[in-house]
Amino acid sequence: MKTPSISFAMAGATLSIAFFIIVNYLTSPQHLWFYYPCLAVLLWPITVFGIKKGSHQQLACFYSAVLIAFLIIENFLETPEYPWFLYGVFPILWWPILASLGEKSKYLLTALIGSSSIILYYILLNVLLSPGYPWFIFPAFAVLWWPLSIYHGKRKSFTAFSFHGTILFTAFFIAVNAVSTPHEIWAVYPIFCVLWWPLSMYFFAPKKRI
Repeated sequence: MKTPSISFAMAGATLSIAFFIIVNYLTSPQHLWFYYPCLAVLLWPITVFGIKKGSHQQLACFYSAVLIAFLIIENFLETPEYPWFLYGVFPILWWPILASLGEKSKYLLTALIGSSSIILYYILLNVLLSPGYPWFIFPAFAVLWWPLSIYHGKRKSFTAFSFHGTILFTAFFIAVNAVSTPHEIWAVYPIFCVLWWPLSMYFFAPKKRI
């Protein structure tokens, strides 16, 4: 397969940017939105150049820097009274970190350190910026799948993964139910649905010791 041409990518990006600017000016000049798709289009020739040079780590660093800069600028232009860009900064920083680690990014220790640091980061943001509701349980639930998947993926213990995943789902739904609507018990409904995952794995998957 031939590597995409850098000149073609630059020409395509230039034409696309010009198109977005013209459409923005003709349809809604009072609201500048063209720079949103332009940011994505600009990454096209940069990506092609990085692939040709084989600089995947540099690309990850560049993308992360661009995304963080975009979030900061957008935050202070639109809603400077609340620093919401902080919610996305730390997870984005893990992209170049994992790219620089190479094969070590697949280690369970890396996943444990990464998931723990992300959870602690969001707990801190939750306490400092919006202490009224413990929303950190949502990103914590998502990021805990990282070490859990690596642990069972390396051991190919898929039945055990279904049981541990169900425990994680159950704890998540109970926590959300307790902090959001403690007067109404609804967590049993999604928990009942999730229980079919380990049951089907146990009774219908090829028999293998957990």
